[in-house]
Amino acid sequence: MGEEFSRLIAGFRNTLRFMAACGCKGFDTTIDRRRLDQPGKIGRDATLSAKILKEIRTDLGDCRRCGLCRSRTNIVFGVGDPRAGLIFVGEGPGEDEDLSGDPFVGRAGRLLDRIIDAMKLARESVYICNIVKCRPPANRTPLPEEIECCMPFLERQIAAVAPDFICTLGATATRSLLKIDAPISRLRGRFHDYQGIQVMPTYHPAYLLRYPERKRETWEDIKMIMKAMALI
Repeated sequence: MGEEFSRLIAGFRNTLRFMAACGCKGFDTTIDRRRLDQPGKIGRDATLSAKILKEIRTDLGDCRRCGLCRSRTNIVFGVGDPRAGLIFVGEGPGEDEDLSGDPFVGRAGRLLDRIIDAMKLARESVYICNIVKCRPPANRTPLPEEIECCMPFLERQIAAVAPDFICTLGATATRSLLKIDAPISRLRGRFHDYQGIQVMPTYHPAYLLRYPERKRETWEDIKMIMKAMALI
């Protein structure tokens, strides 16, 4: 009973956060009796979410807020279902992503695609983005000031999509979102909270390409998400 109540509260918080992102400042409590017998539309409006994401991208513009702008080819904003129940958040674009303008399209992206497929989901049914929107030189870890410049846009993306779950890929994404300074090996394997959204940290696909022995642990993390989403 307590767990079900917590899920209801989390869902309510997500709805309020989404409405705030839409510009809602309050509620009209006047009852219109003529509408009581009319079925309402339940859930988030994909068109409205897509519009808000477009507005966020417009606000980001030709971003010059940090030094990453000097070496990038393209800003890599995010792709997927604007009202996805699951968001994957990575660290930042690599070379392939920088050239294409889309996240996770290189070798690590193909591995993420296989993970999503194994979850019985389509890439188009989730939302995929990164902590920073521009490629750090030589794929180095983003600097704190670079992350700080991008975080407000990521936070707005999450609010617009209002997912039920977030899967953070790697230590940088996990620490940046959860504000926890701990190794990914200690944070993975259990859900954490981000503004009422359940967050599952796991290893980054690029890390798994270098250390394939960690794939088993990653799959255990993914299965926990699948169970929570009632996919298994």
